[in-house]
Amino acid sequence: MIKARKMTPSSPEPTPRPNATDWAMVERDLDARGCAVLTQLLSPDDCRALAALYPDDSRFRSRVVMARHGFGRGEYRYFSYPLPDPIARLRPQLYAHLVAIANRWNATMGIDVRYPAEHDDFLARCHQAGQTRPTPLLLQYVEGDYNCLHQDLYGEHVFPLQVAILLSEPGRDFEGGEFVLTEQRPRMQSRAEVVPLRQGDAVVFAVHNRPVQGTRGSYRVNMRHGVSRLRAGRRHTLGVIFHDAK
Repeated sequence: MIKARKMTPSSPEPTPRPNATDWAMVERDLDARGCAVLTQLLSPDDCRALAALYPDDSRFRSRVVMARHGFGRGEYRYFSYPLPDPIARLRPQLYAHLVAIANRWNATMGIDVRYPAEHDDFLARCHQAGQTRPTPLLLQYVEGDYNCLHQDLYGEHVFPLQVAILLSEPGRDFEGGEFVLTEQRPRMQSRAEVVPLRQGDAVVFAVHNRPVQGTRGSYRVNMRHGVSRLRAGRRHTLGVIFHDAK
């Protein structure tokens, strides 16, 4: 098992609270819209402690400047293993609440893949296929930055749900920079969903496809996500992706 890396002693240890979430409502929202908000998953102190890690090179395996790759503007850093303790605890806790939804979605869409109950077992599956690089990431945006619509796939093994946690406070730390989700249904125009978040809130959303019930049964819709242009300030977000990358 990969061990967690603790926060620095001067920083308060974040205490994620996924068990306080109404997971039945989360499931209904995911089925209806492909996304659901988890309010106050992290406290303001937790958020500041995580955002403060961004300049620490020892915490990360790589840095991506979006403009160099046509991804938008802004940058993000992928954490290295071992993950900081709060992320290492939060990732399997959230997975445990989402795995039944993921398996039901795949069954509904006619996808044969099923996910094990424990996140460590799913990571072992990823690692056996060569997907060994950790994918949790910290994103940083400043004025004028944005993230183009995209999907975080990274390899053959993909968990169909992921989580983004806003670490900054809208209206105080930044303006603009809304989380945006789009849905493309067959033979229909795309539908956009703007998800309002406060500091410490998380959004759970579909990585790639999700099932939708139609008049003739279920069908798949294609999902993408991004971030609108930041008009002022600085915005940090924690991304929690459950599969690792090649």
